[in-house]
Amino acid sequence: MTVLPADGLSLAAEFPAPAHEQWQRLVEGVLRKSGKEAAGSAAEEALSTTVEDGLITRPLYTSRDSAPDAGYPGFAPFTRGSKAEGNAAGGWDVRQRHSLPDPARLNEAVLADLENGVTSLWLTVGGAAGVPVSALAAALDGVYLDLAPVVLDAGGETDAAATELLRICAERGVDAHSVRGNLGADPFGQAARTGAEPELSTAVHWAQRCAREFPGLRALTVDALPYHEAGGSAAEELGASLATGVAALRALTDAGLSVEQACGQLEFRYAATADQFLTIAKLRAARRLWSRVAEVCGATDAGAQRQHAVTSSVMMTRRDPWVNMLRTTLACLGAGVGGAGSVTVLPFDHALGLPDAFARRIARNTSTILLEESHLARVIDPAGGSWYVERLTAELADAAWSFFQEIERSGGQAAALRSGMIGERLAATWAARSKDLARRKEPITGVSEFPQLAQRPVEREPAPAGPAASGGLPRVRRDEAFEALRARSDAHLAATGQRPRVFLAALGPAAAHTARVSFAANLFQAGGIEPVHDPVSVDATTAADAFRAGGATVACLCSSDALYAEQAGAVAEALGSAGARRVFLAGRPGEYAGVDEYVFAGSDVVAVLSSLLDRMDVA
Repeated sequence: MTVLPADGLSLAAEFPAPAHEQWQRLVEGVLRKSGKEAAGSAAEEALSTTVEDGLITRPLYTSRDSAPDAGYPGFAPFTRGSKAEGNAAGGWDVRQRHSLPDPARLNEAVLADLENGVTSLWLTVGGAAGVPVSALAAALDGVYLDLAPVVLDAGGETDAAATELLRICAERGVDAHSVRGNLGADPFGQAARTGAEPELSTAVHWAQRCAREFPGLRALTVDALPYHEAGGSAAEELGASLATGVAALRALTDAGLSVEQACGQLEFRYAATADQFLTIAKLRAARRLWSRVAEVCGATDAGAQRQHAVTSSVMMTRRDPWVNMLRTTLACLGAGVGGAGSVTVLPFDHALGLPDAFARRIARNTSTILLEESHLARVIDPAGGSWYVERLTAELADAAWSFFQEIERSGGQAAALRSGMIGERLAATWAARSKDLARRKEPITGVSEFPQLAQRPVEREPAPAGPAASGGLPRVRRDEAFEALRARSDAHLAATGQRPRVFLAALGPAAAHTARVSFAANLFQAGGIEPVHDPVSVDATTAADAFRAGGATVACLCSSDALYAEQAGAVAEALGSAGARRVFLAGRPGEYAGVDEYVFAGSDVVAVLSSLLDRMDVA
């Protein structure tokens, strides 16, 4: 019998400790096989990726990647969490959003959610999209307001909605100390969305009253969603939220509240995306940054930021919306691991109209599974200590602080919005990102990659129209350029009974052409153009007849570079003679007779498809 040493068995005892330089030499070998020559740190840099805000994601992180001390959960700088117990005591608050003007339908949806895992309500009140203020009591009939916090989103009707909510609480005998939630006063968010000047008097009034009478109720929301939804990066979203929070602190302290009281009236709202690590780092960085603001204001212990994370509407797609379930799951996971106190998962059909009961059930159960079955909340700051996450948190915080300083130098949040400085910065970021989307460097599953032309569209009751745009920040979606192409194809299908078609002229055996046939079919379907691949393979003598039989007006050659050199010119000439308006080749540009255009990885797919639809007379 083998007796283990008293200090246990070291599984790595027989292996020498690897050095960073050894790993770099292995990388050099891999790069050499792909035709690239790089040595040492240059080899490592060749595998690095530059993302938004100029941040660089490297292939390997080690203990040499230093980051500021993250501290302890519940203590400044609060990077690891705003509370010492983290999410371990019951997990995050599952907050469901509701935008229904019909109080009876809203009440039915609210009760169903509260009975099945939702722990707080986020209600749109007033306007065309929300329940009328006068019907708020009916919408909340049967809701225990001392148990279920209510968060209002009432825009210009915040004062009336807050008054009515507190009247309902008093009428139902809810003690002032038991009233919880957020009245949703959001003057800067409204200014960002509408282009108007921020109106602070209502927010200040309710902050004073909440601080005096309702210790569990907050008055203000620092909403960063307008900046995210206008195409801003993570650092720009954080920087704008910091500037908004500082502007709110100035207004509240000028009105007589202490810094501690003013901080207690704020809840910050951020977007959570399917990039789980960026979401984790963003929430951690936000807490570190706000802690720094509180420290400078002389209230270090008040710097524990209250966070509400909402799954991003920018990432939600209208085509193949079922994939949104996967996106929101990853976003919810990132928000939970990142330490958000409240999480709202938007239903997968959010971009299509009013969600149905199934979509709301999936949304709330996303949090339930992560909390109850995956036990995600049992560990405080589970990503803490990861060299990658800690480094990303620090770099993102630095980039966000830099943007915050730019806003402050321009006169503060209100002045930066008024001058257009913020809008111009976000527009430039979105323009750069749009190029990546058009080139599929940032793929969208089900839209720009693996689209399903035959899938029946998911139809929903249209959502009530919100206020018309009036000079505020725009709202963008990742899928918008491809959605425009697909809409053209749909209209053509409705008018003619057939989608525009492209004939895939595959040369040689399947082993030679399958990869590029799949690539081309994927690319053309992203624009609503139906690929025809019959027969499986053609040559110069059979291509013309096959093209005519396929009912297409354009063609694309698909094969290996070797077979292109032998056959591409002759087949392209045959296709042109058969009436092809445009002959494409799937591959890098070359000199082939009869080929009009090339499609390849990294080409501007949106520009190619838009031009092609024009040539195919698809209006």
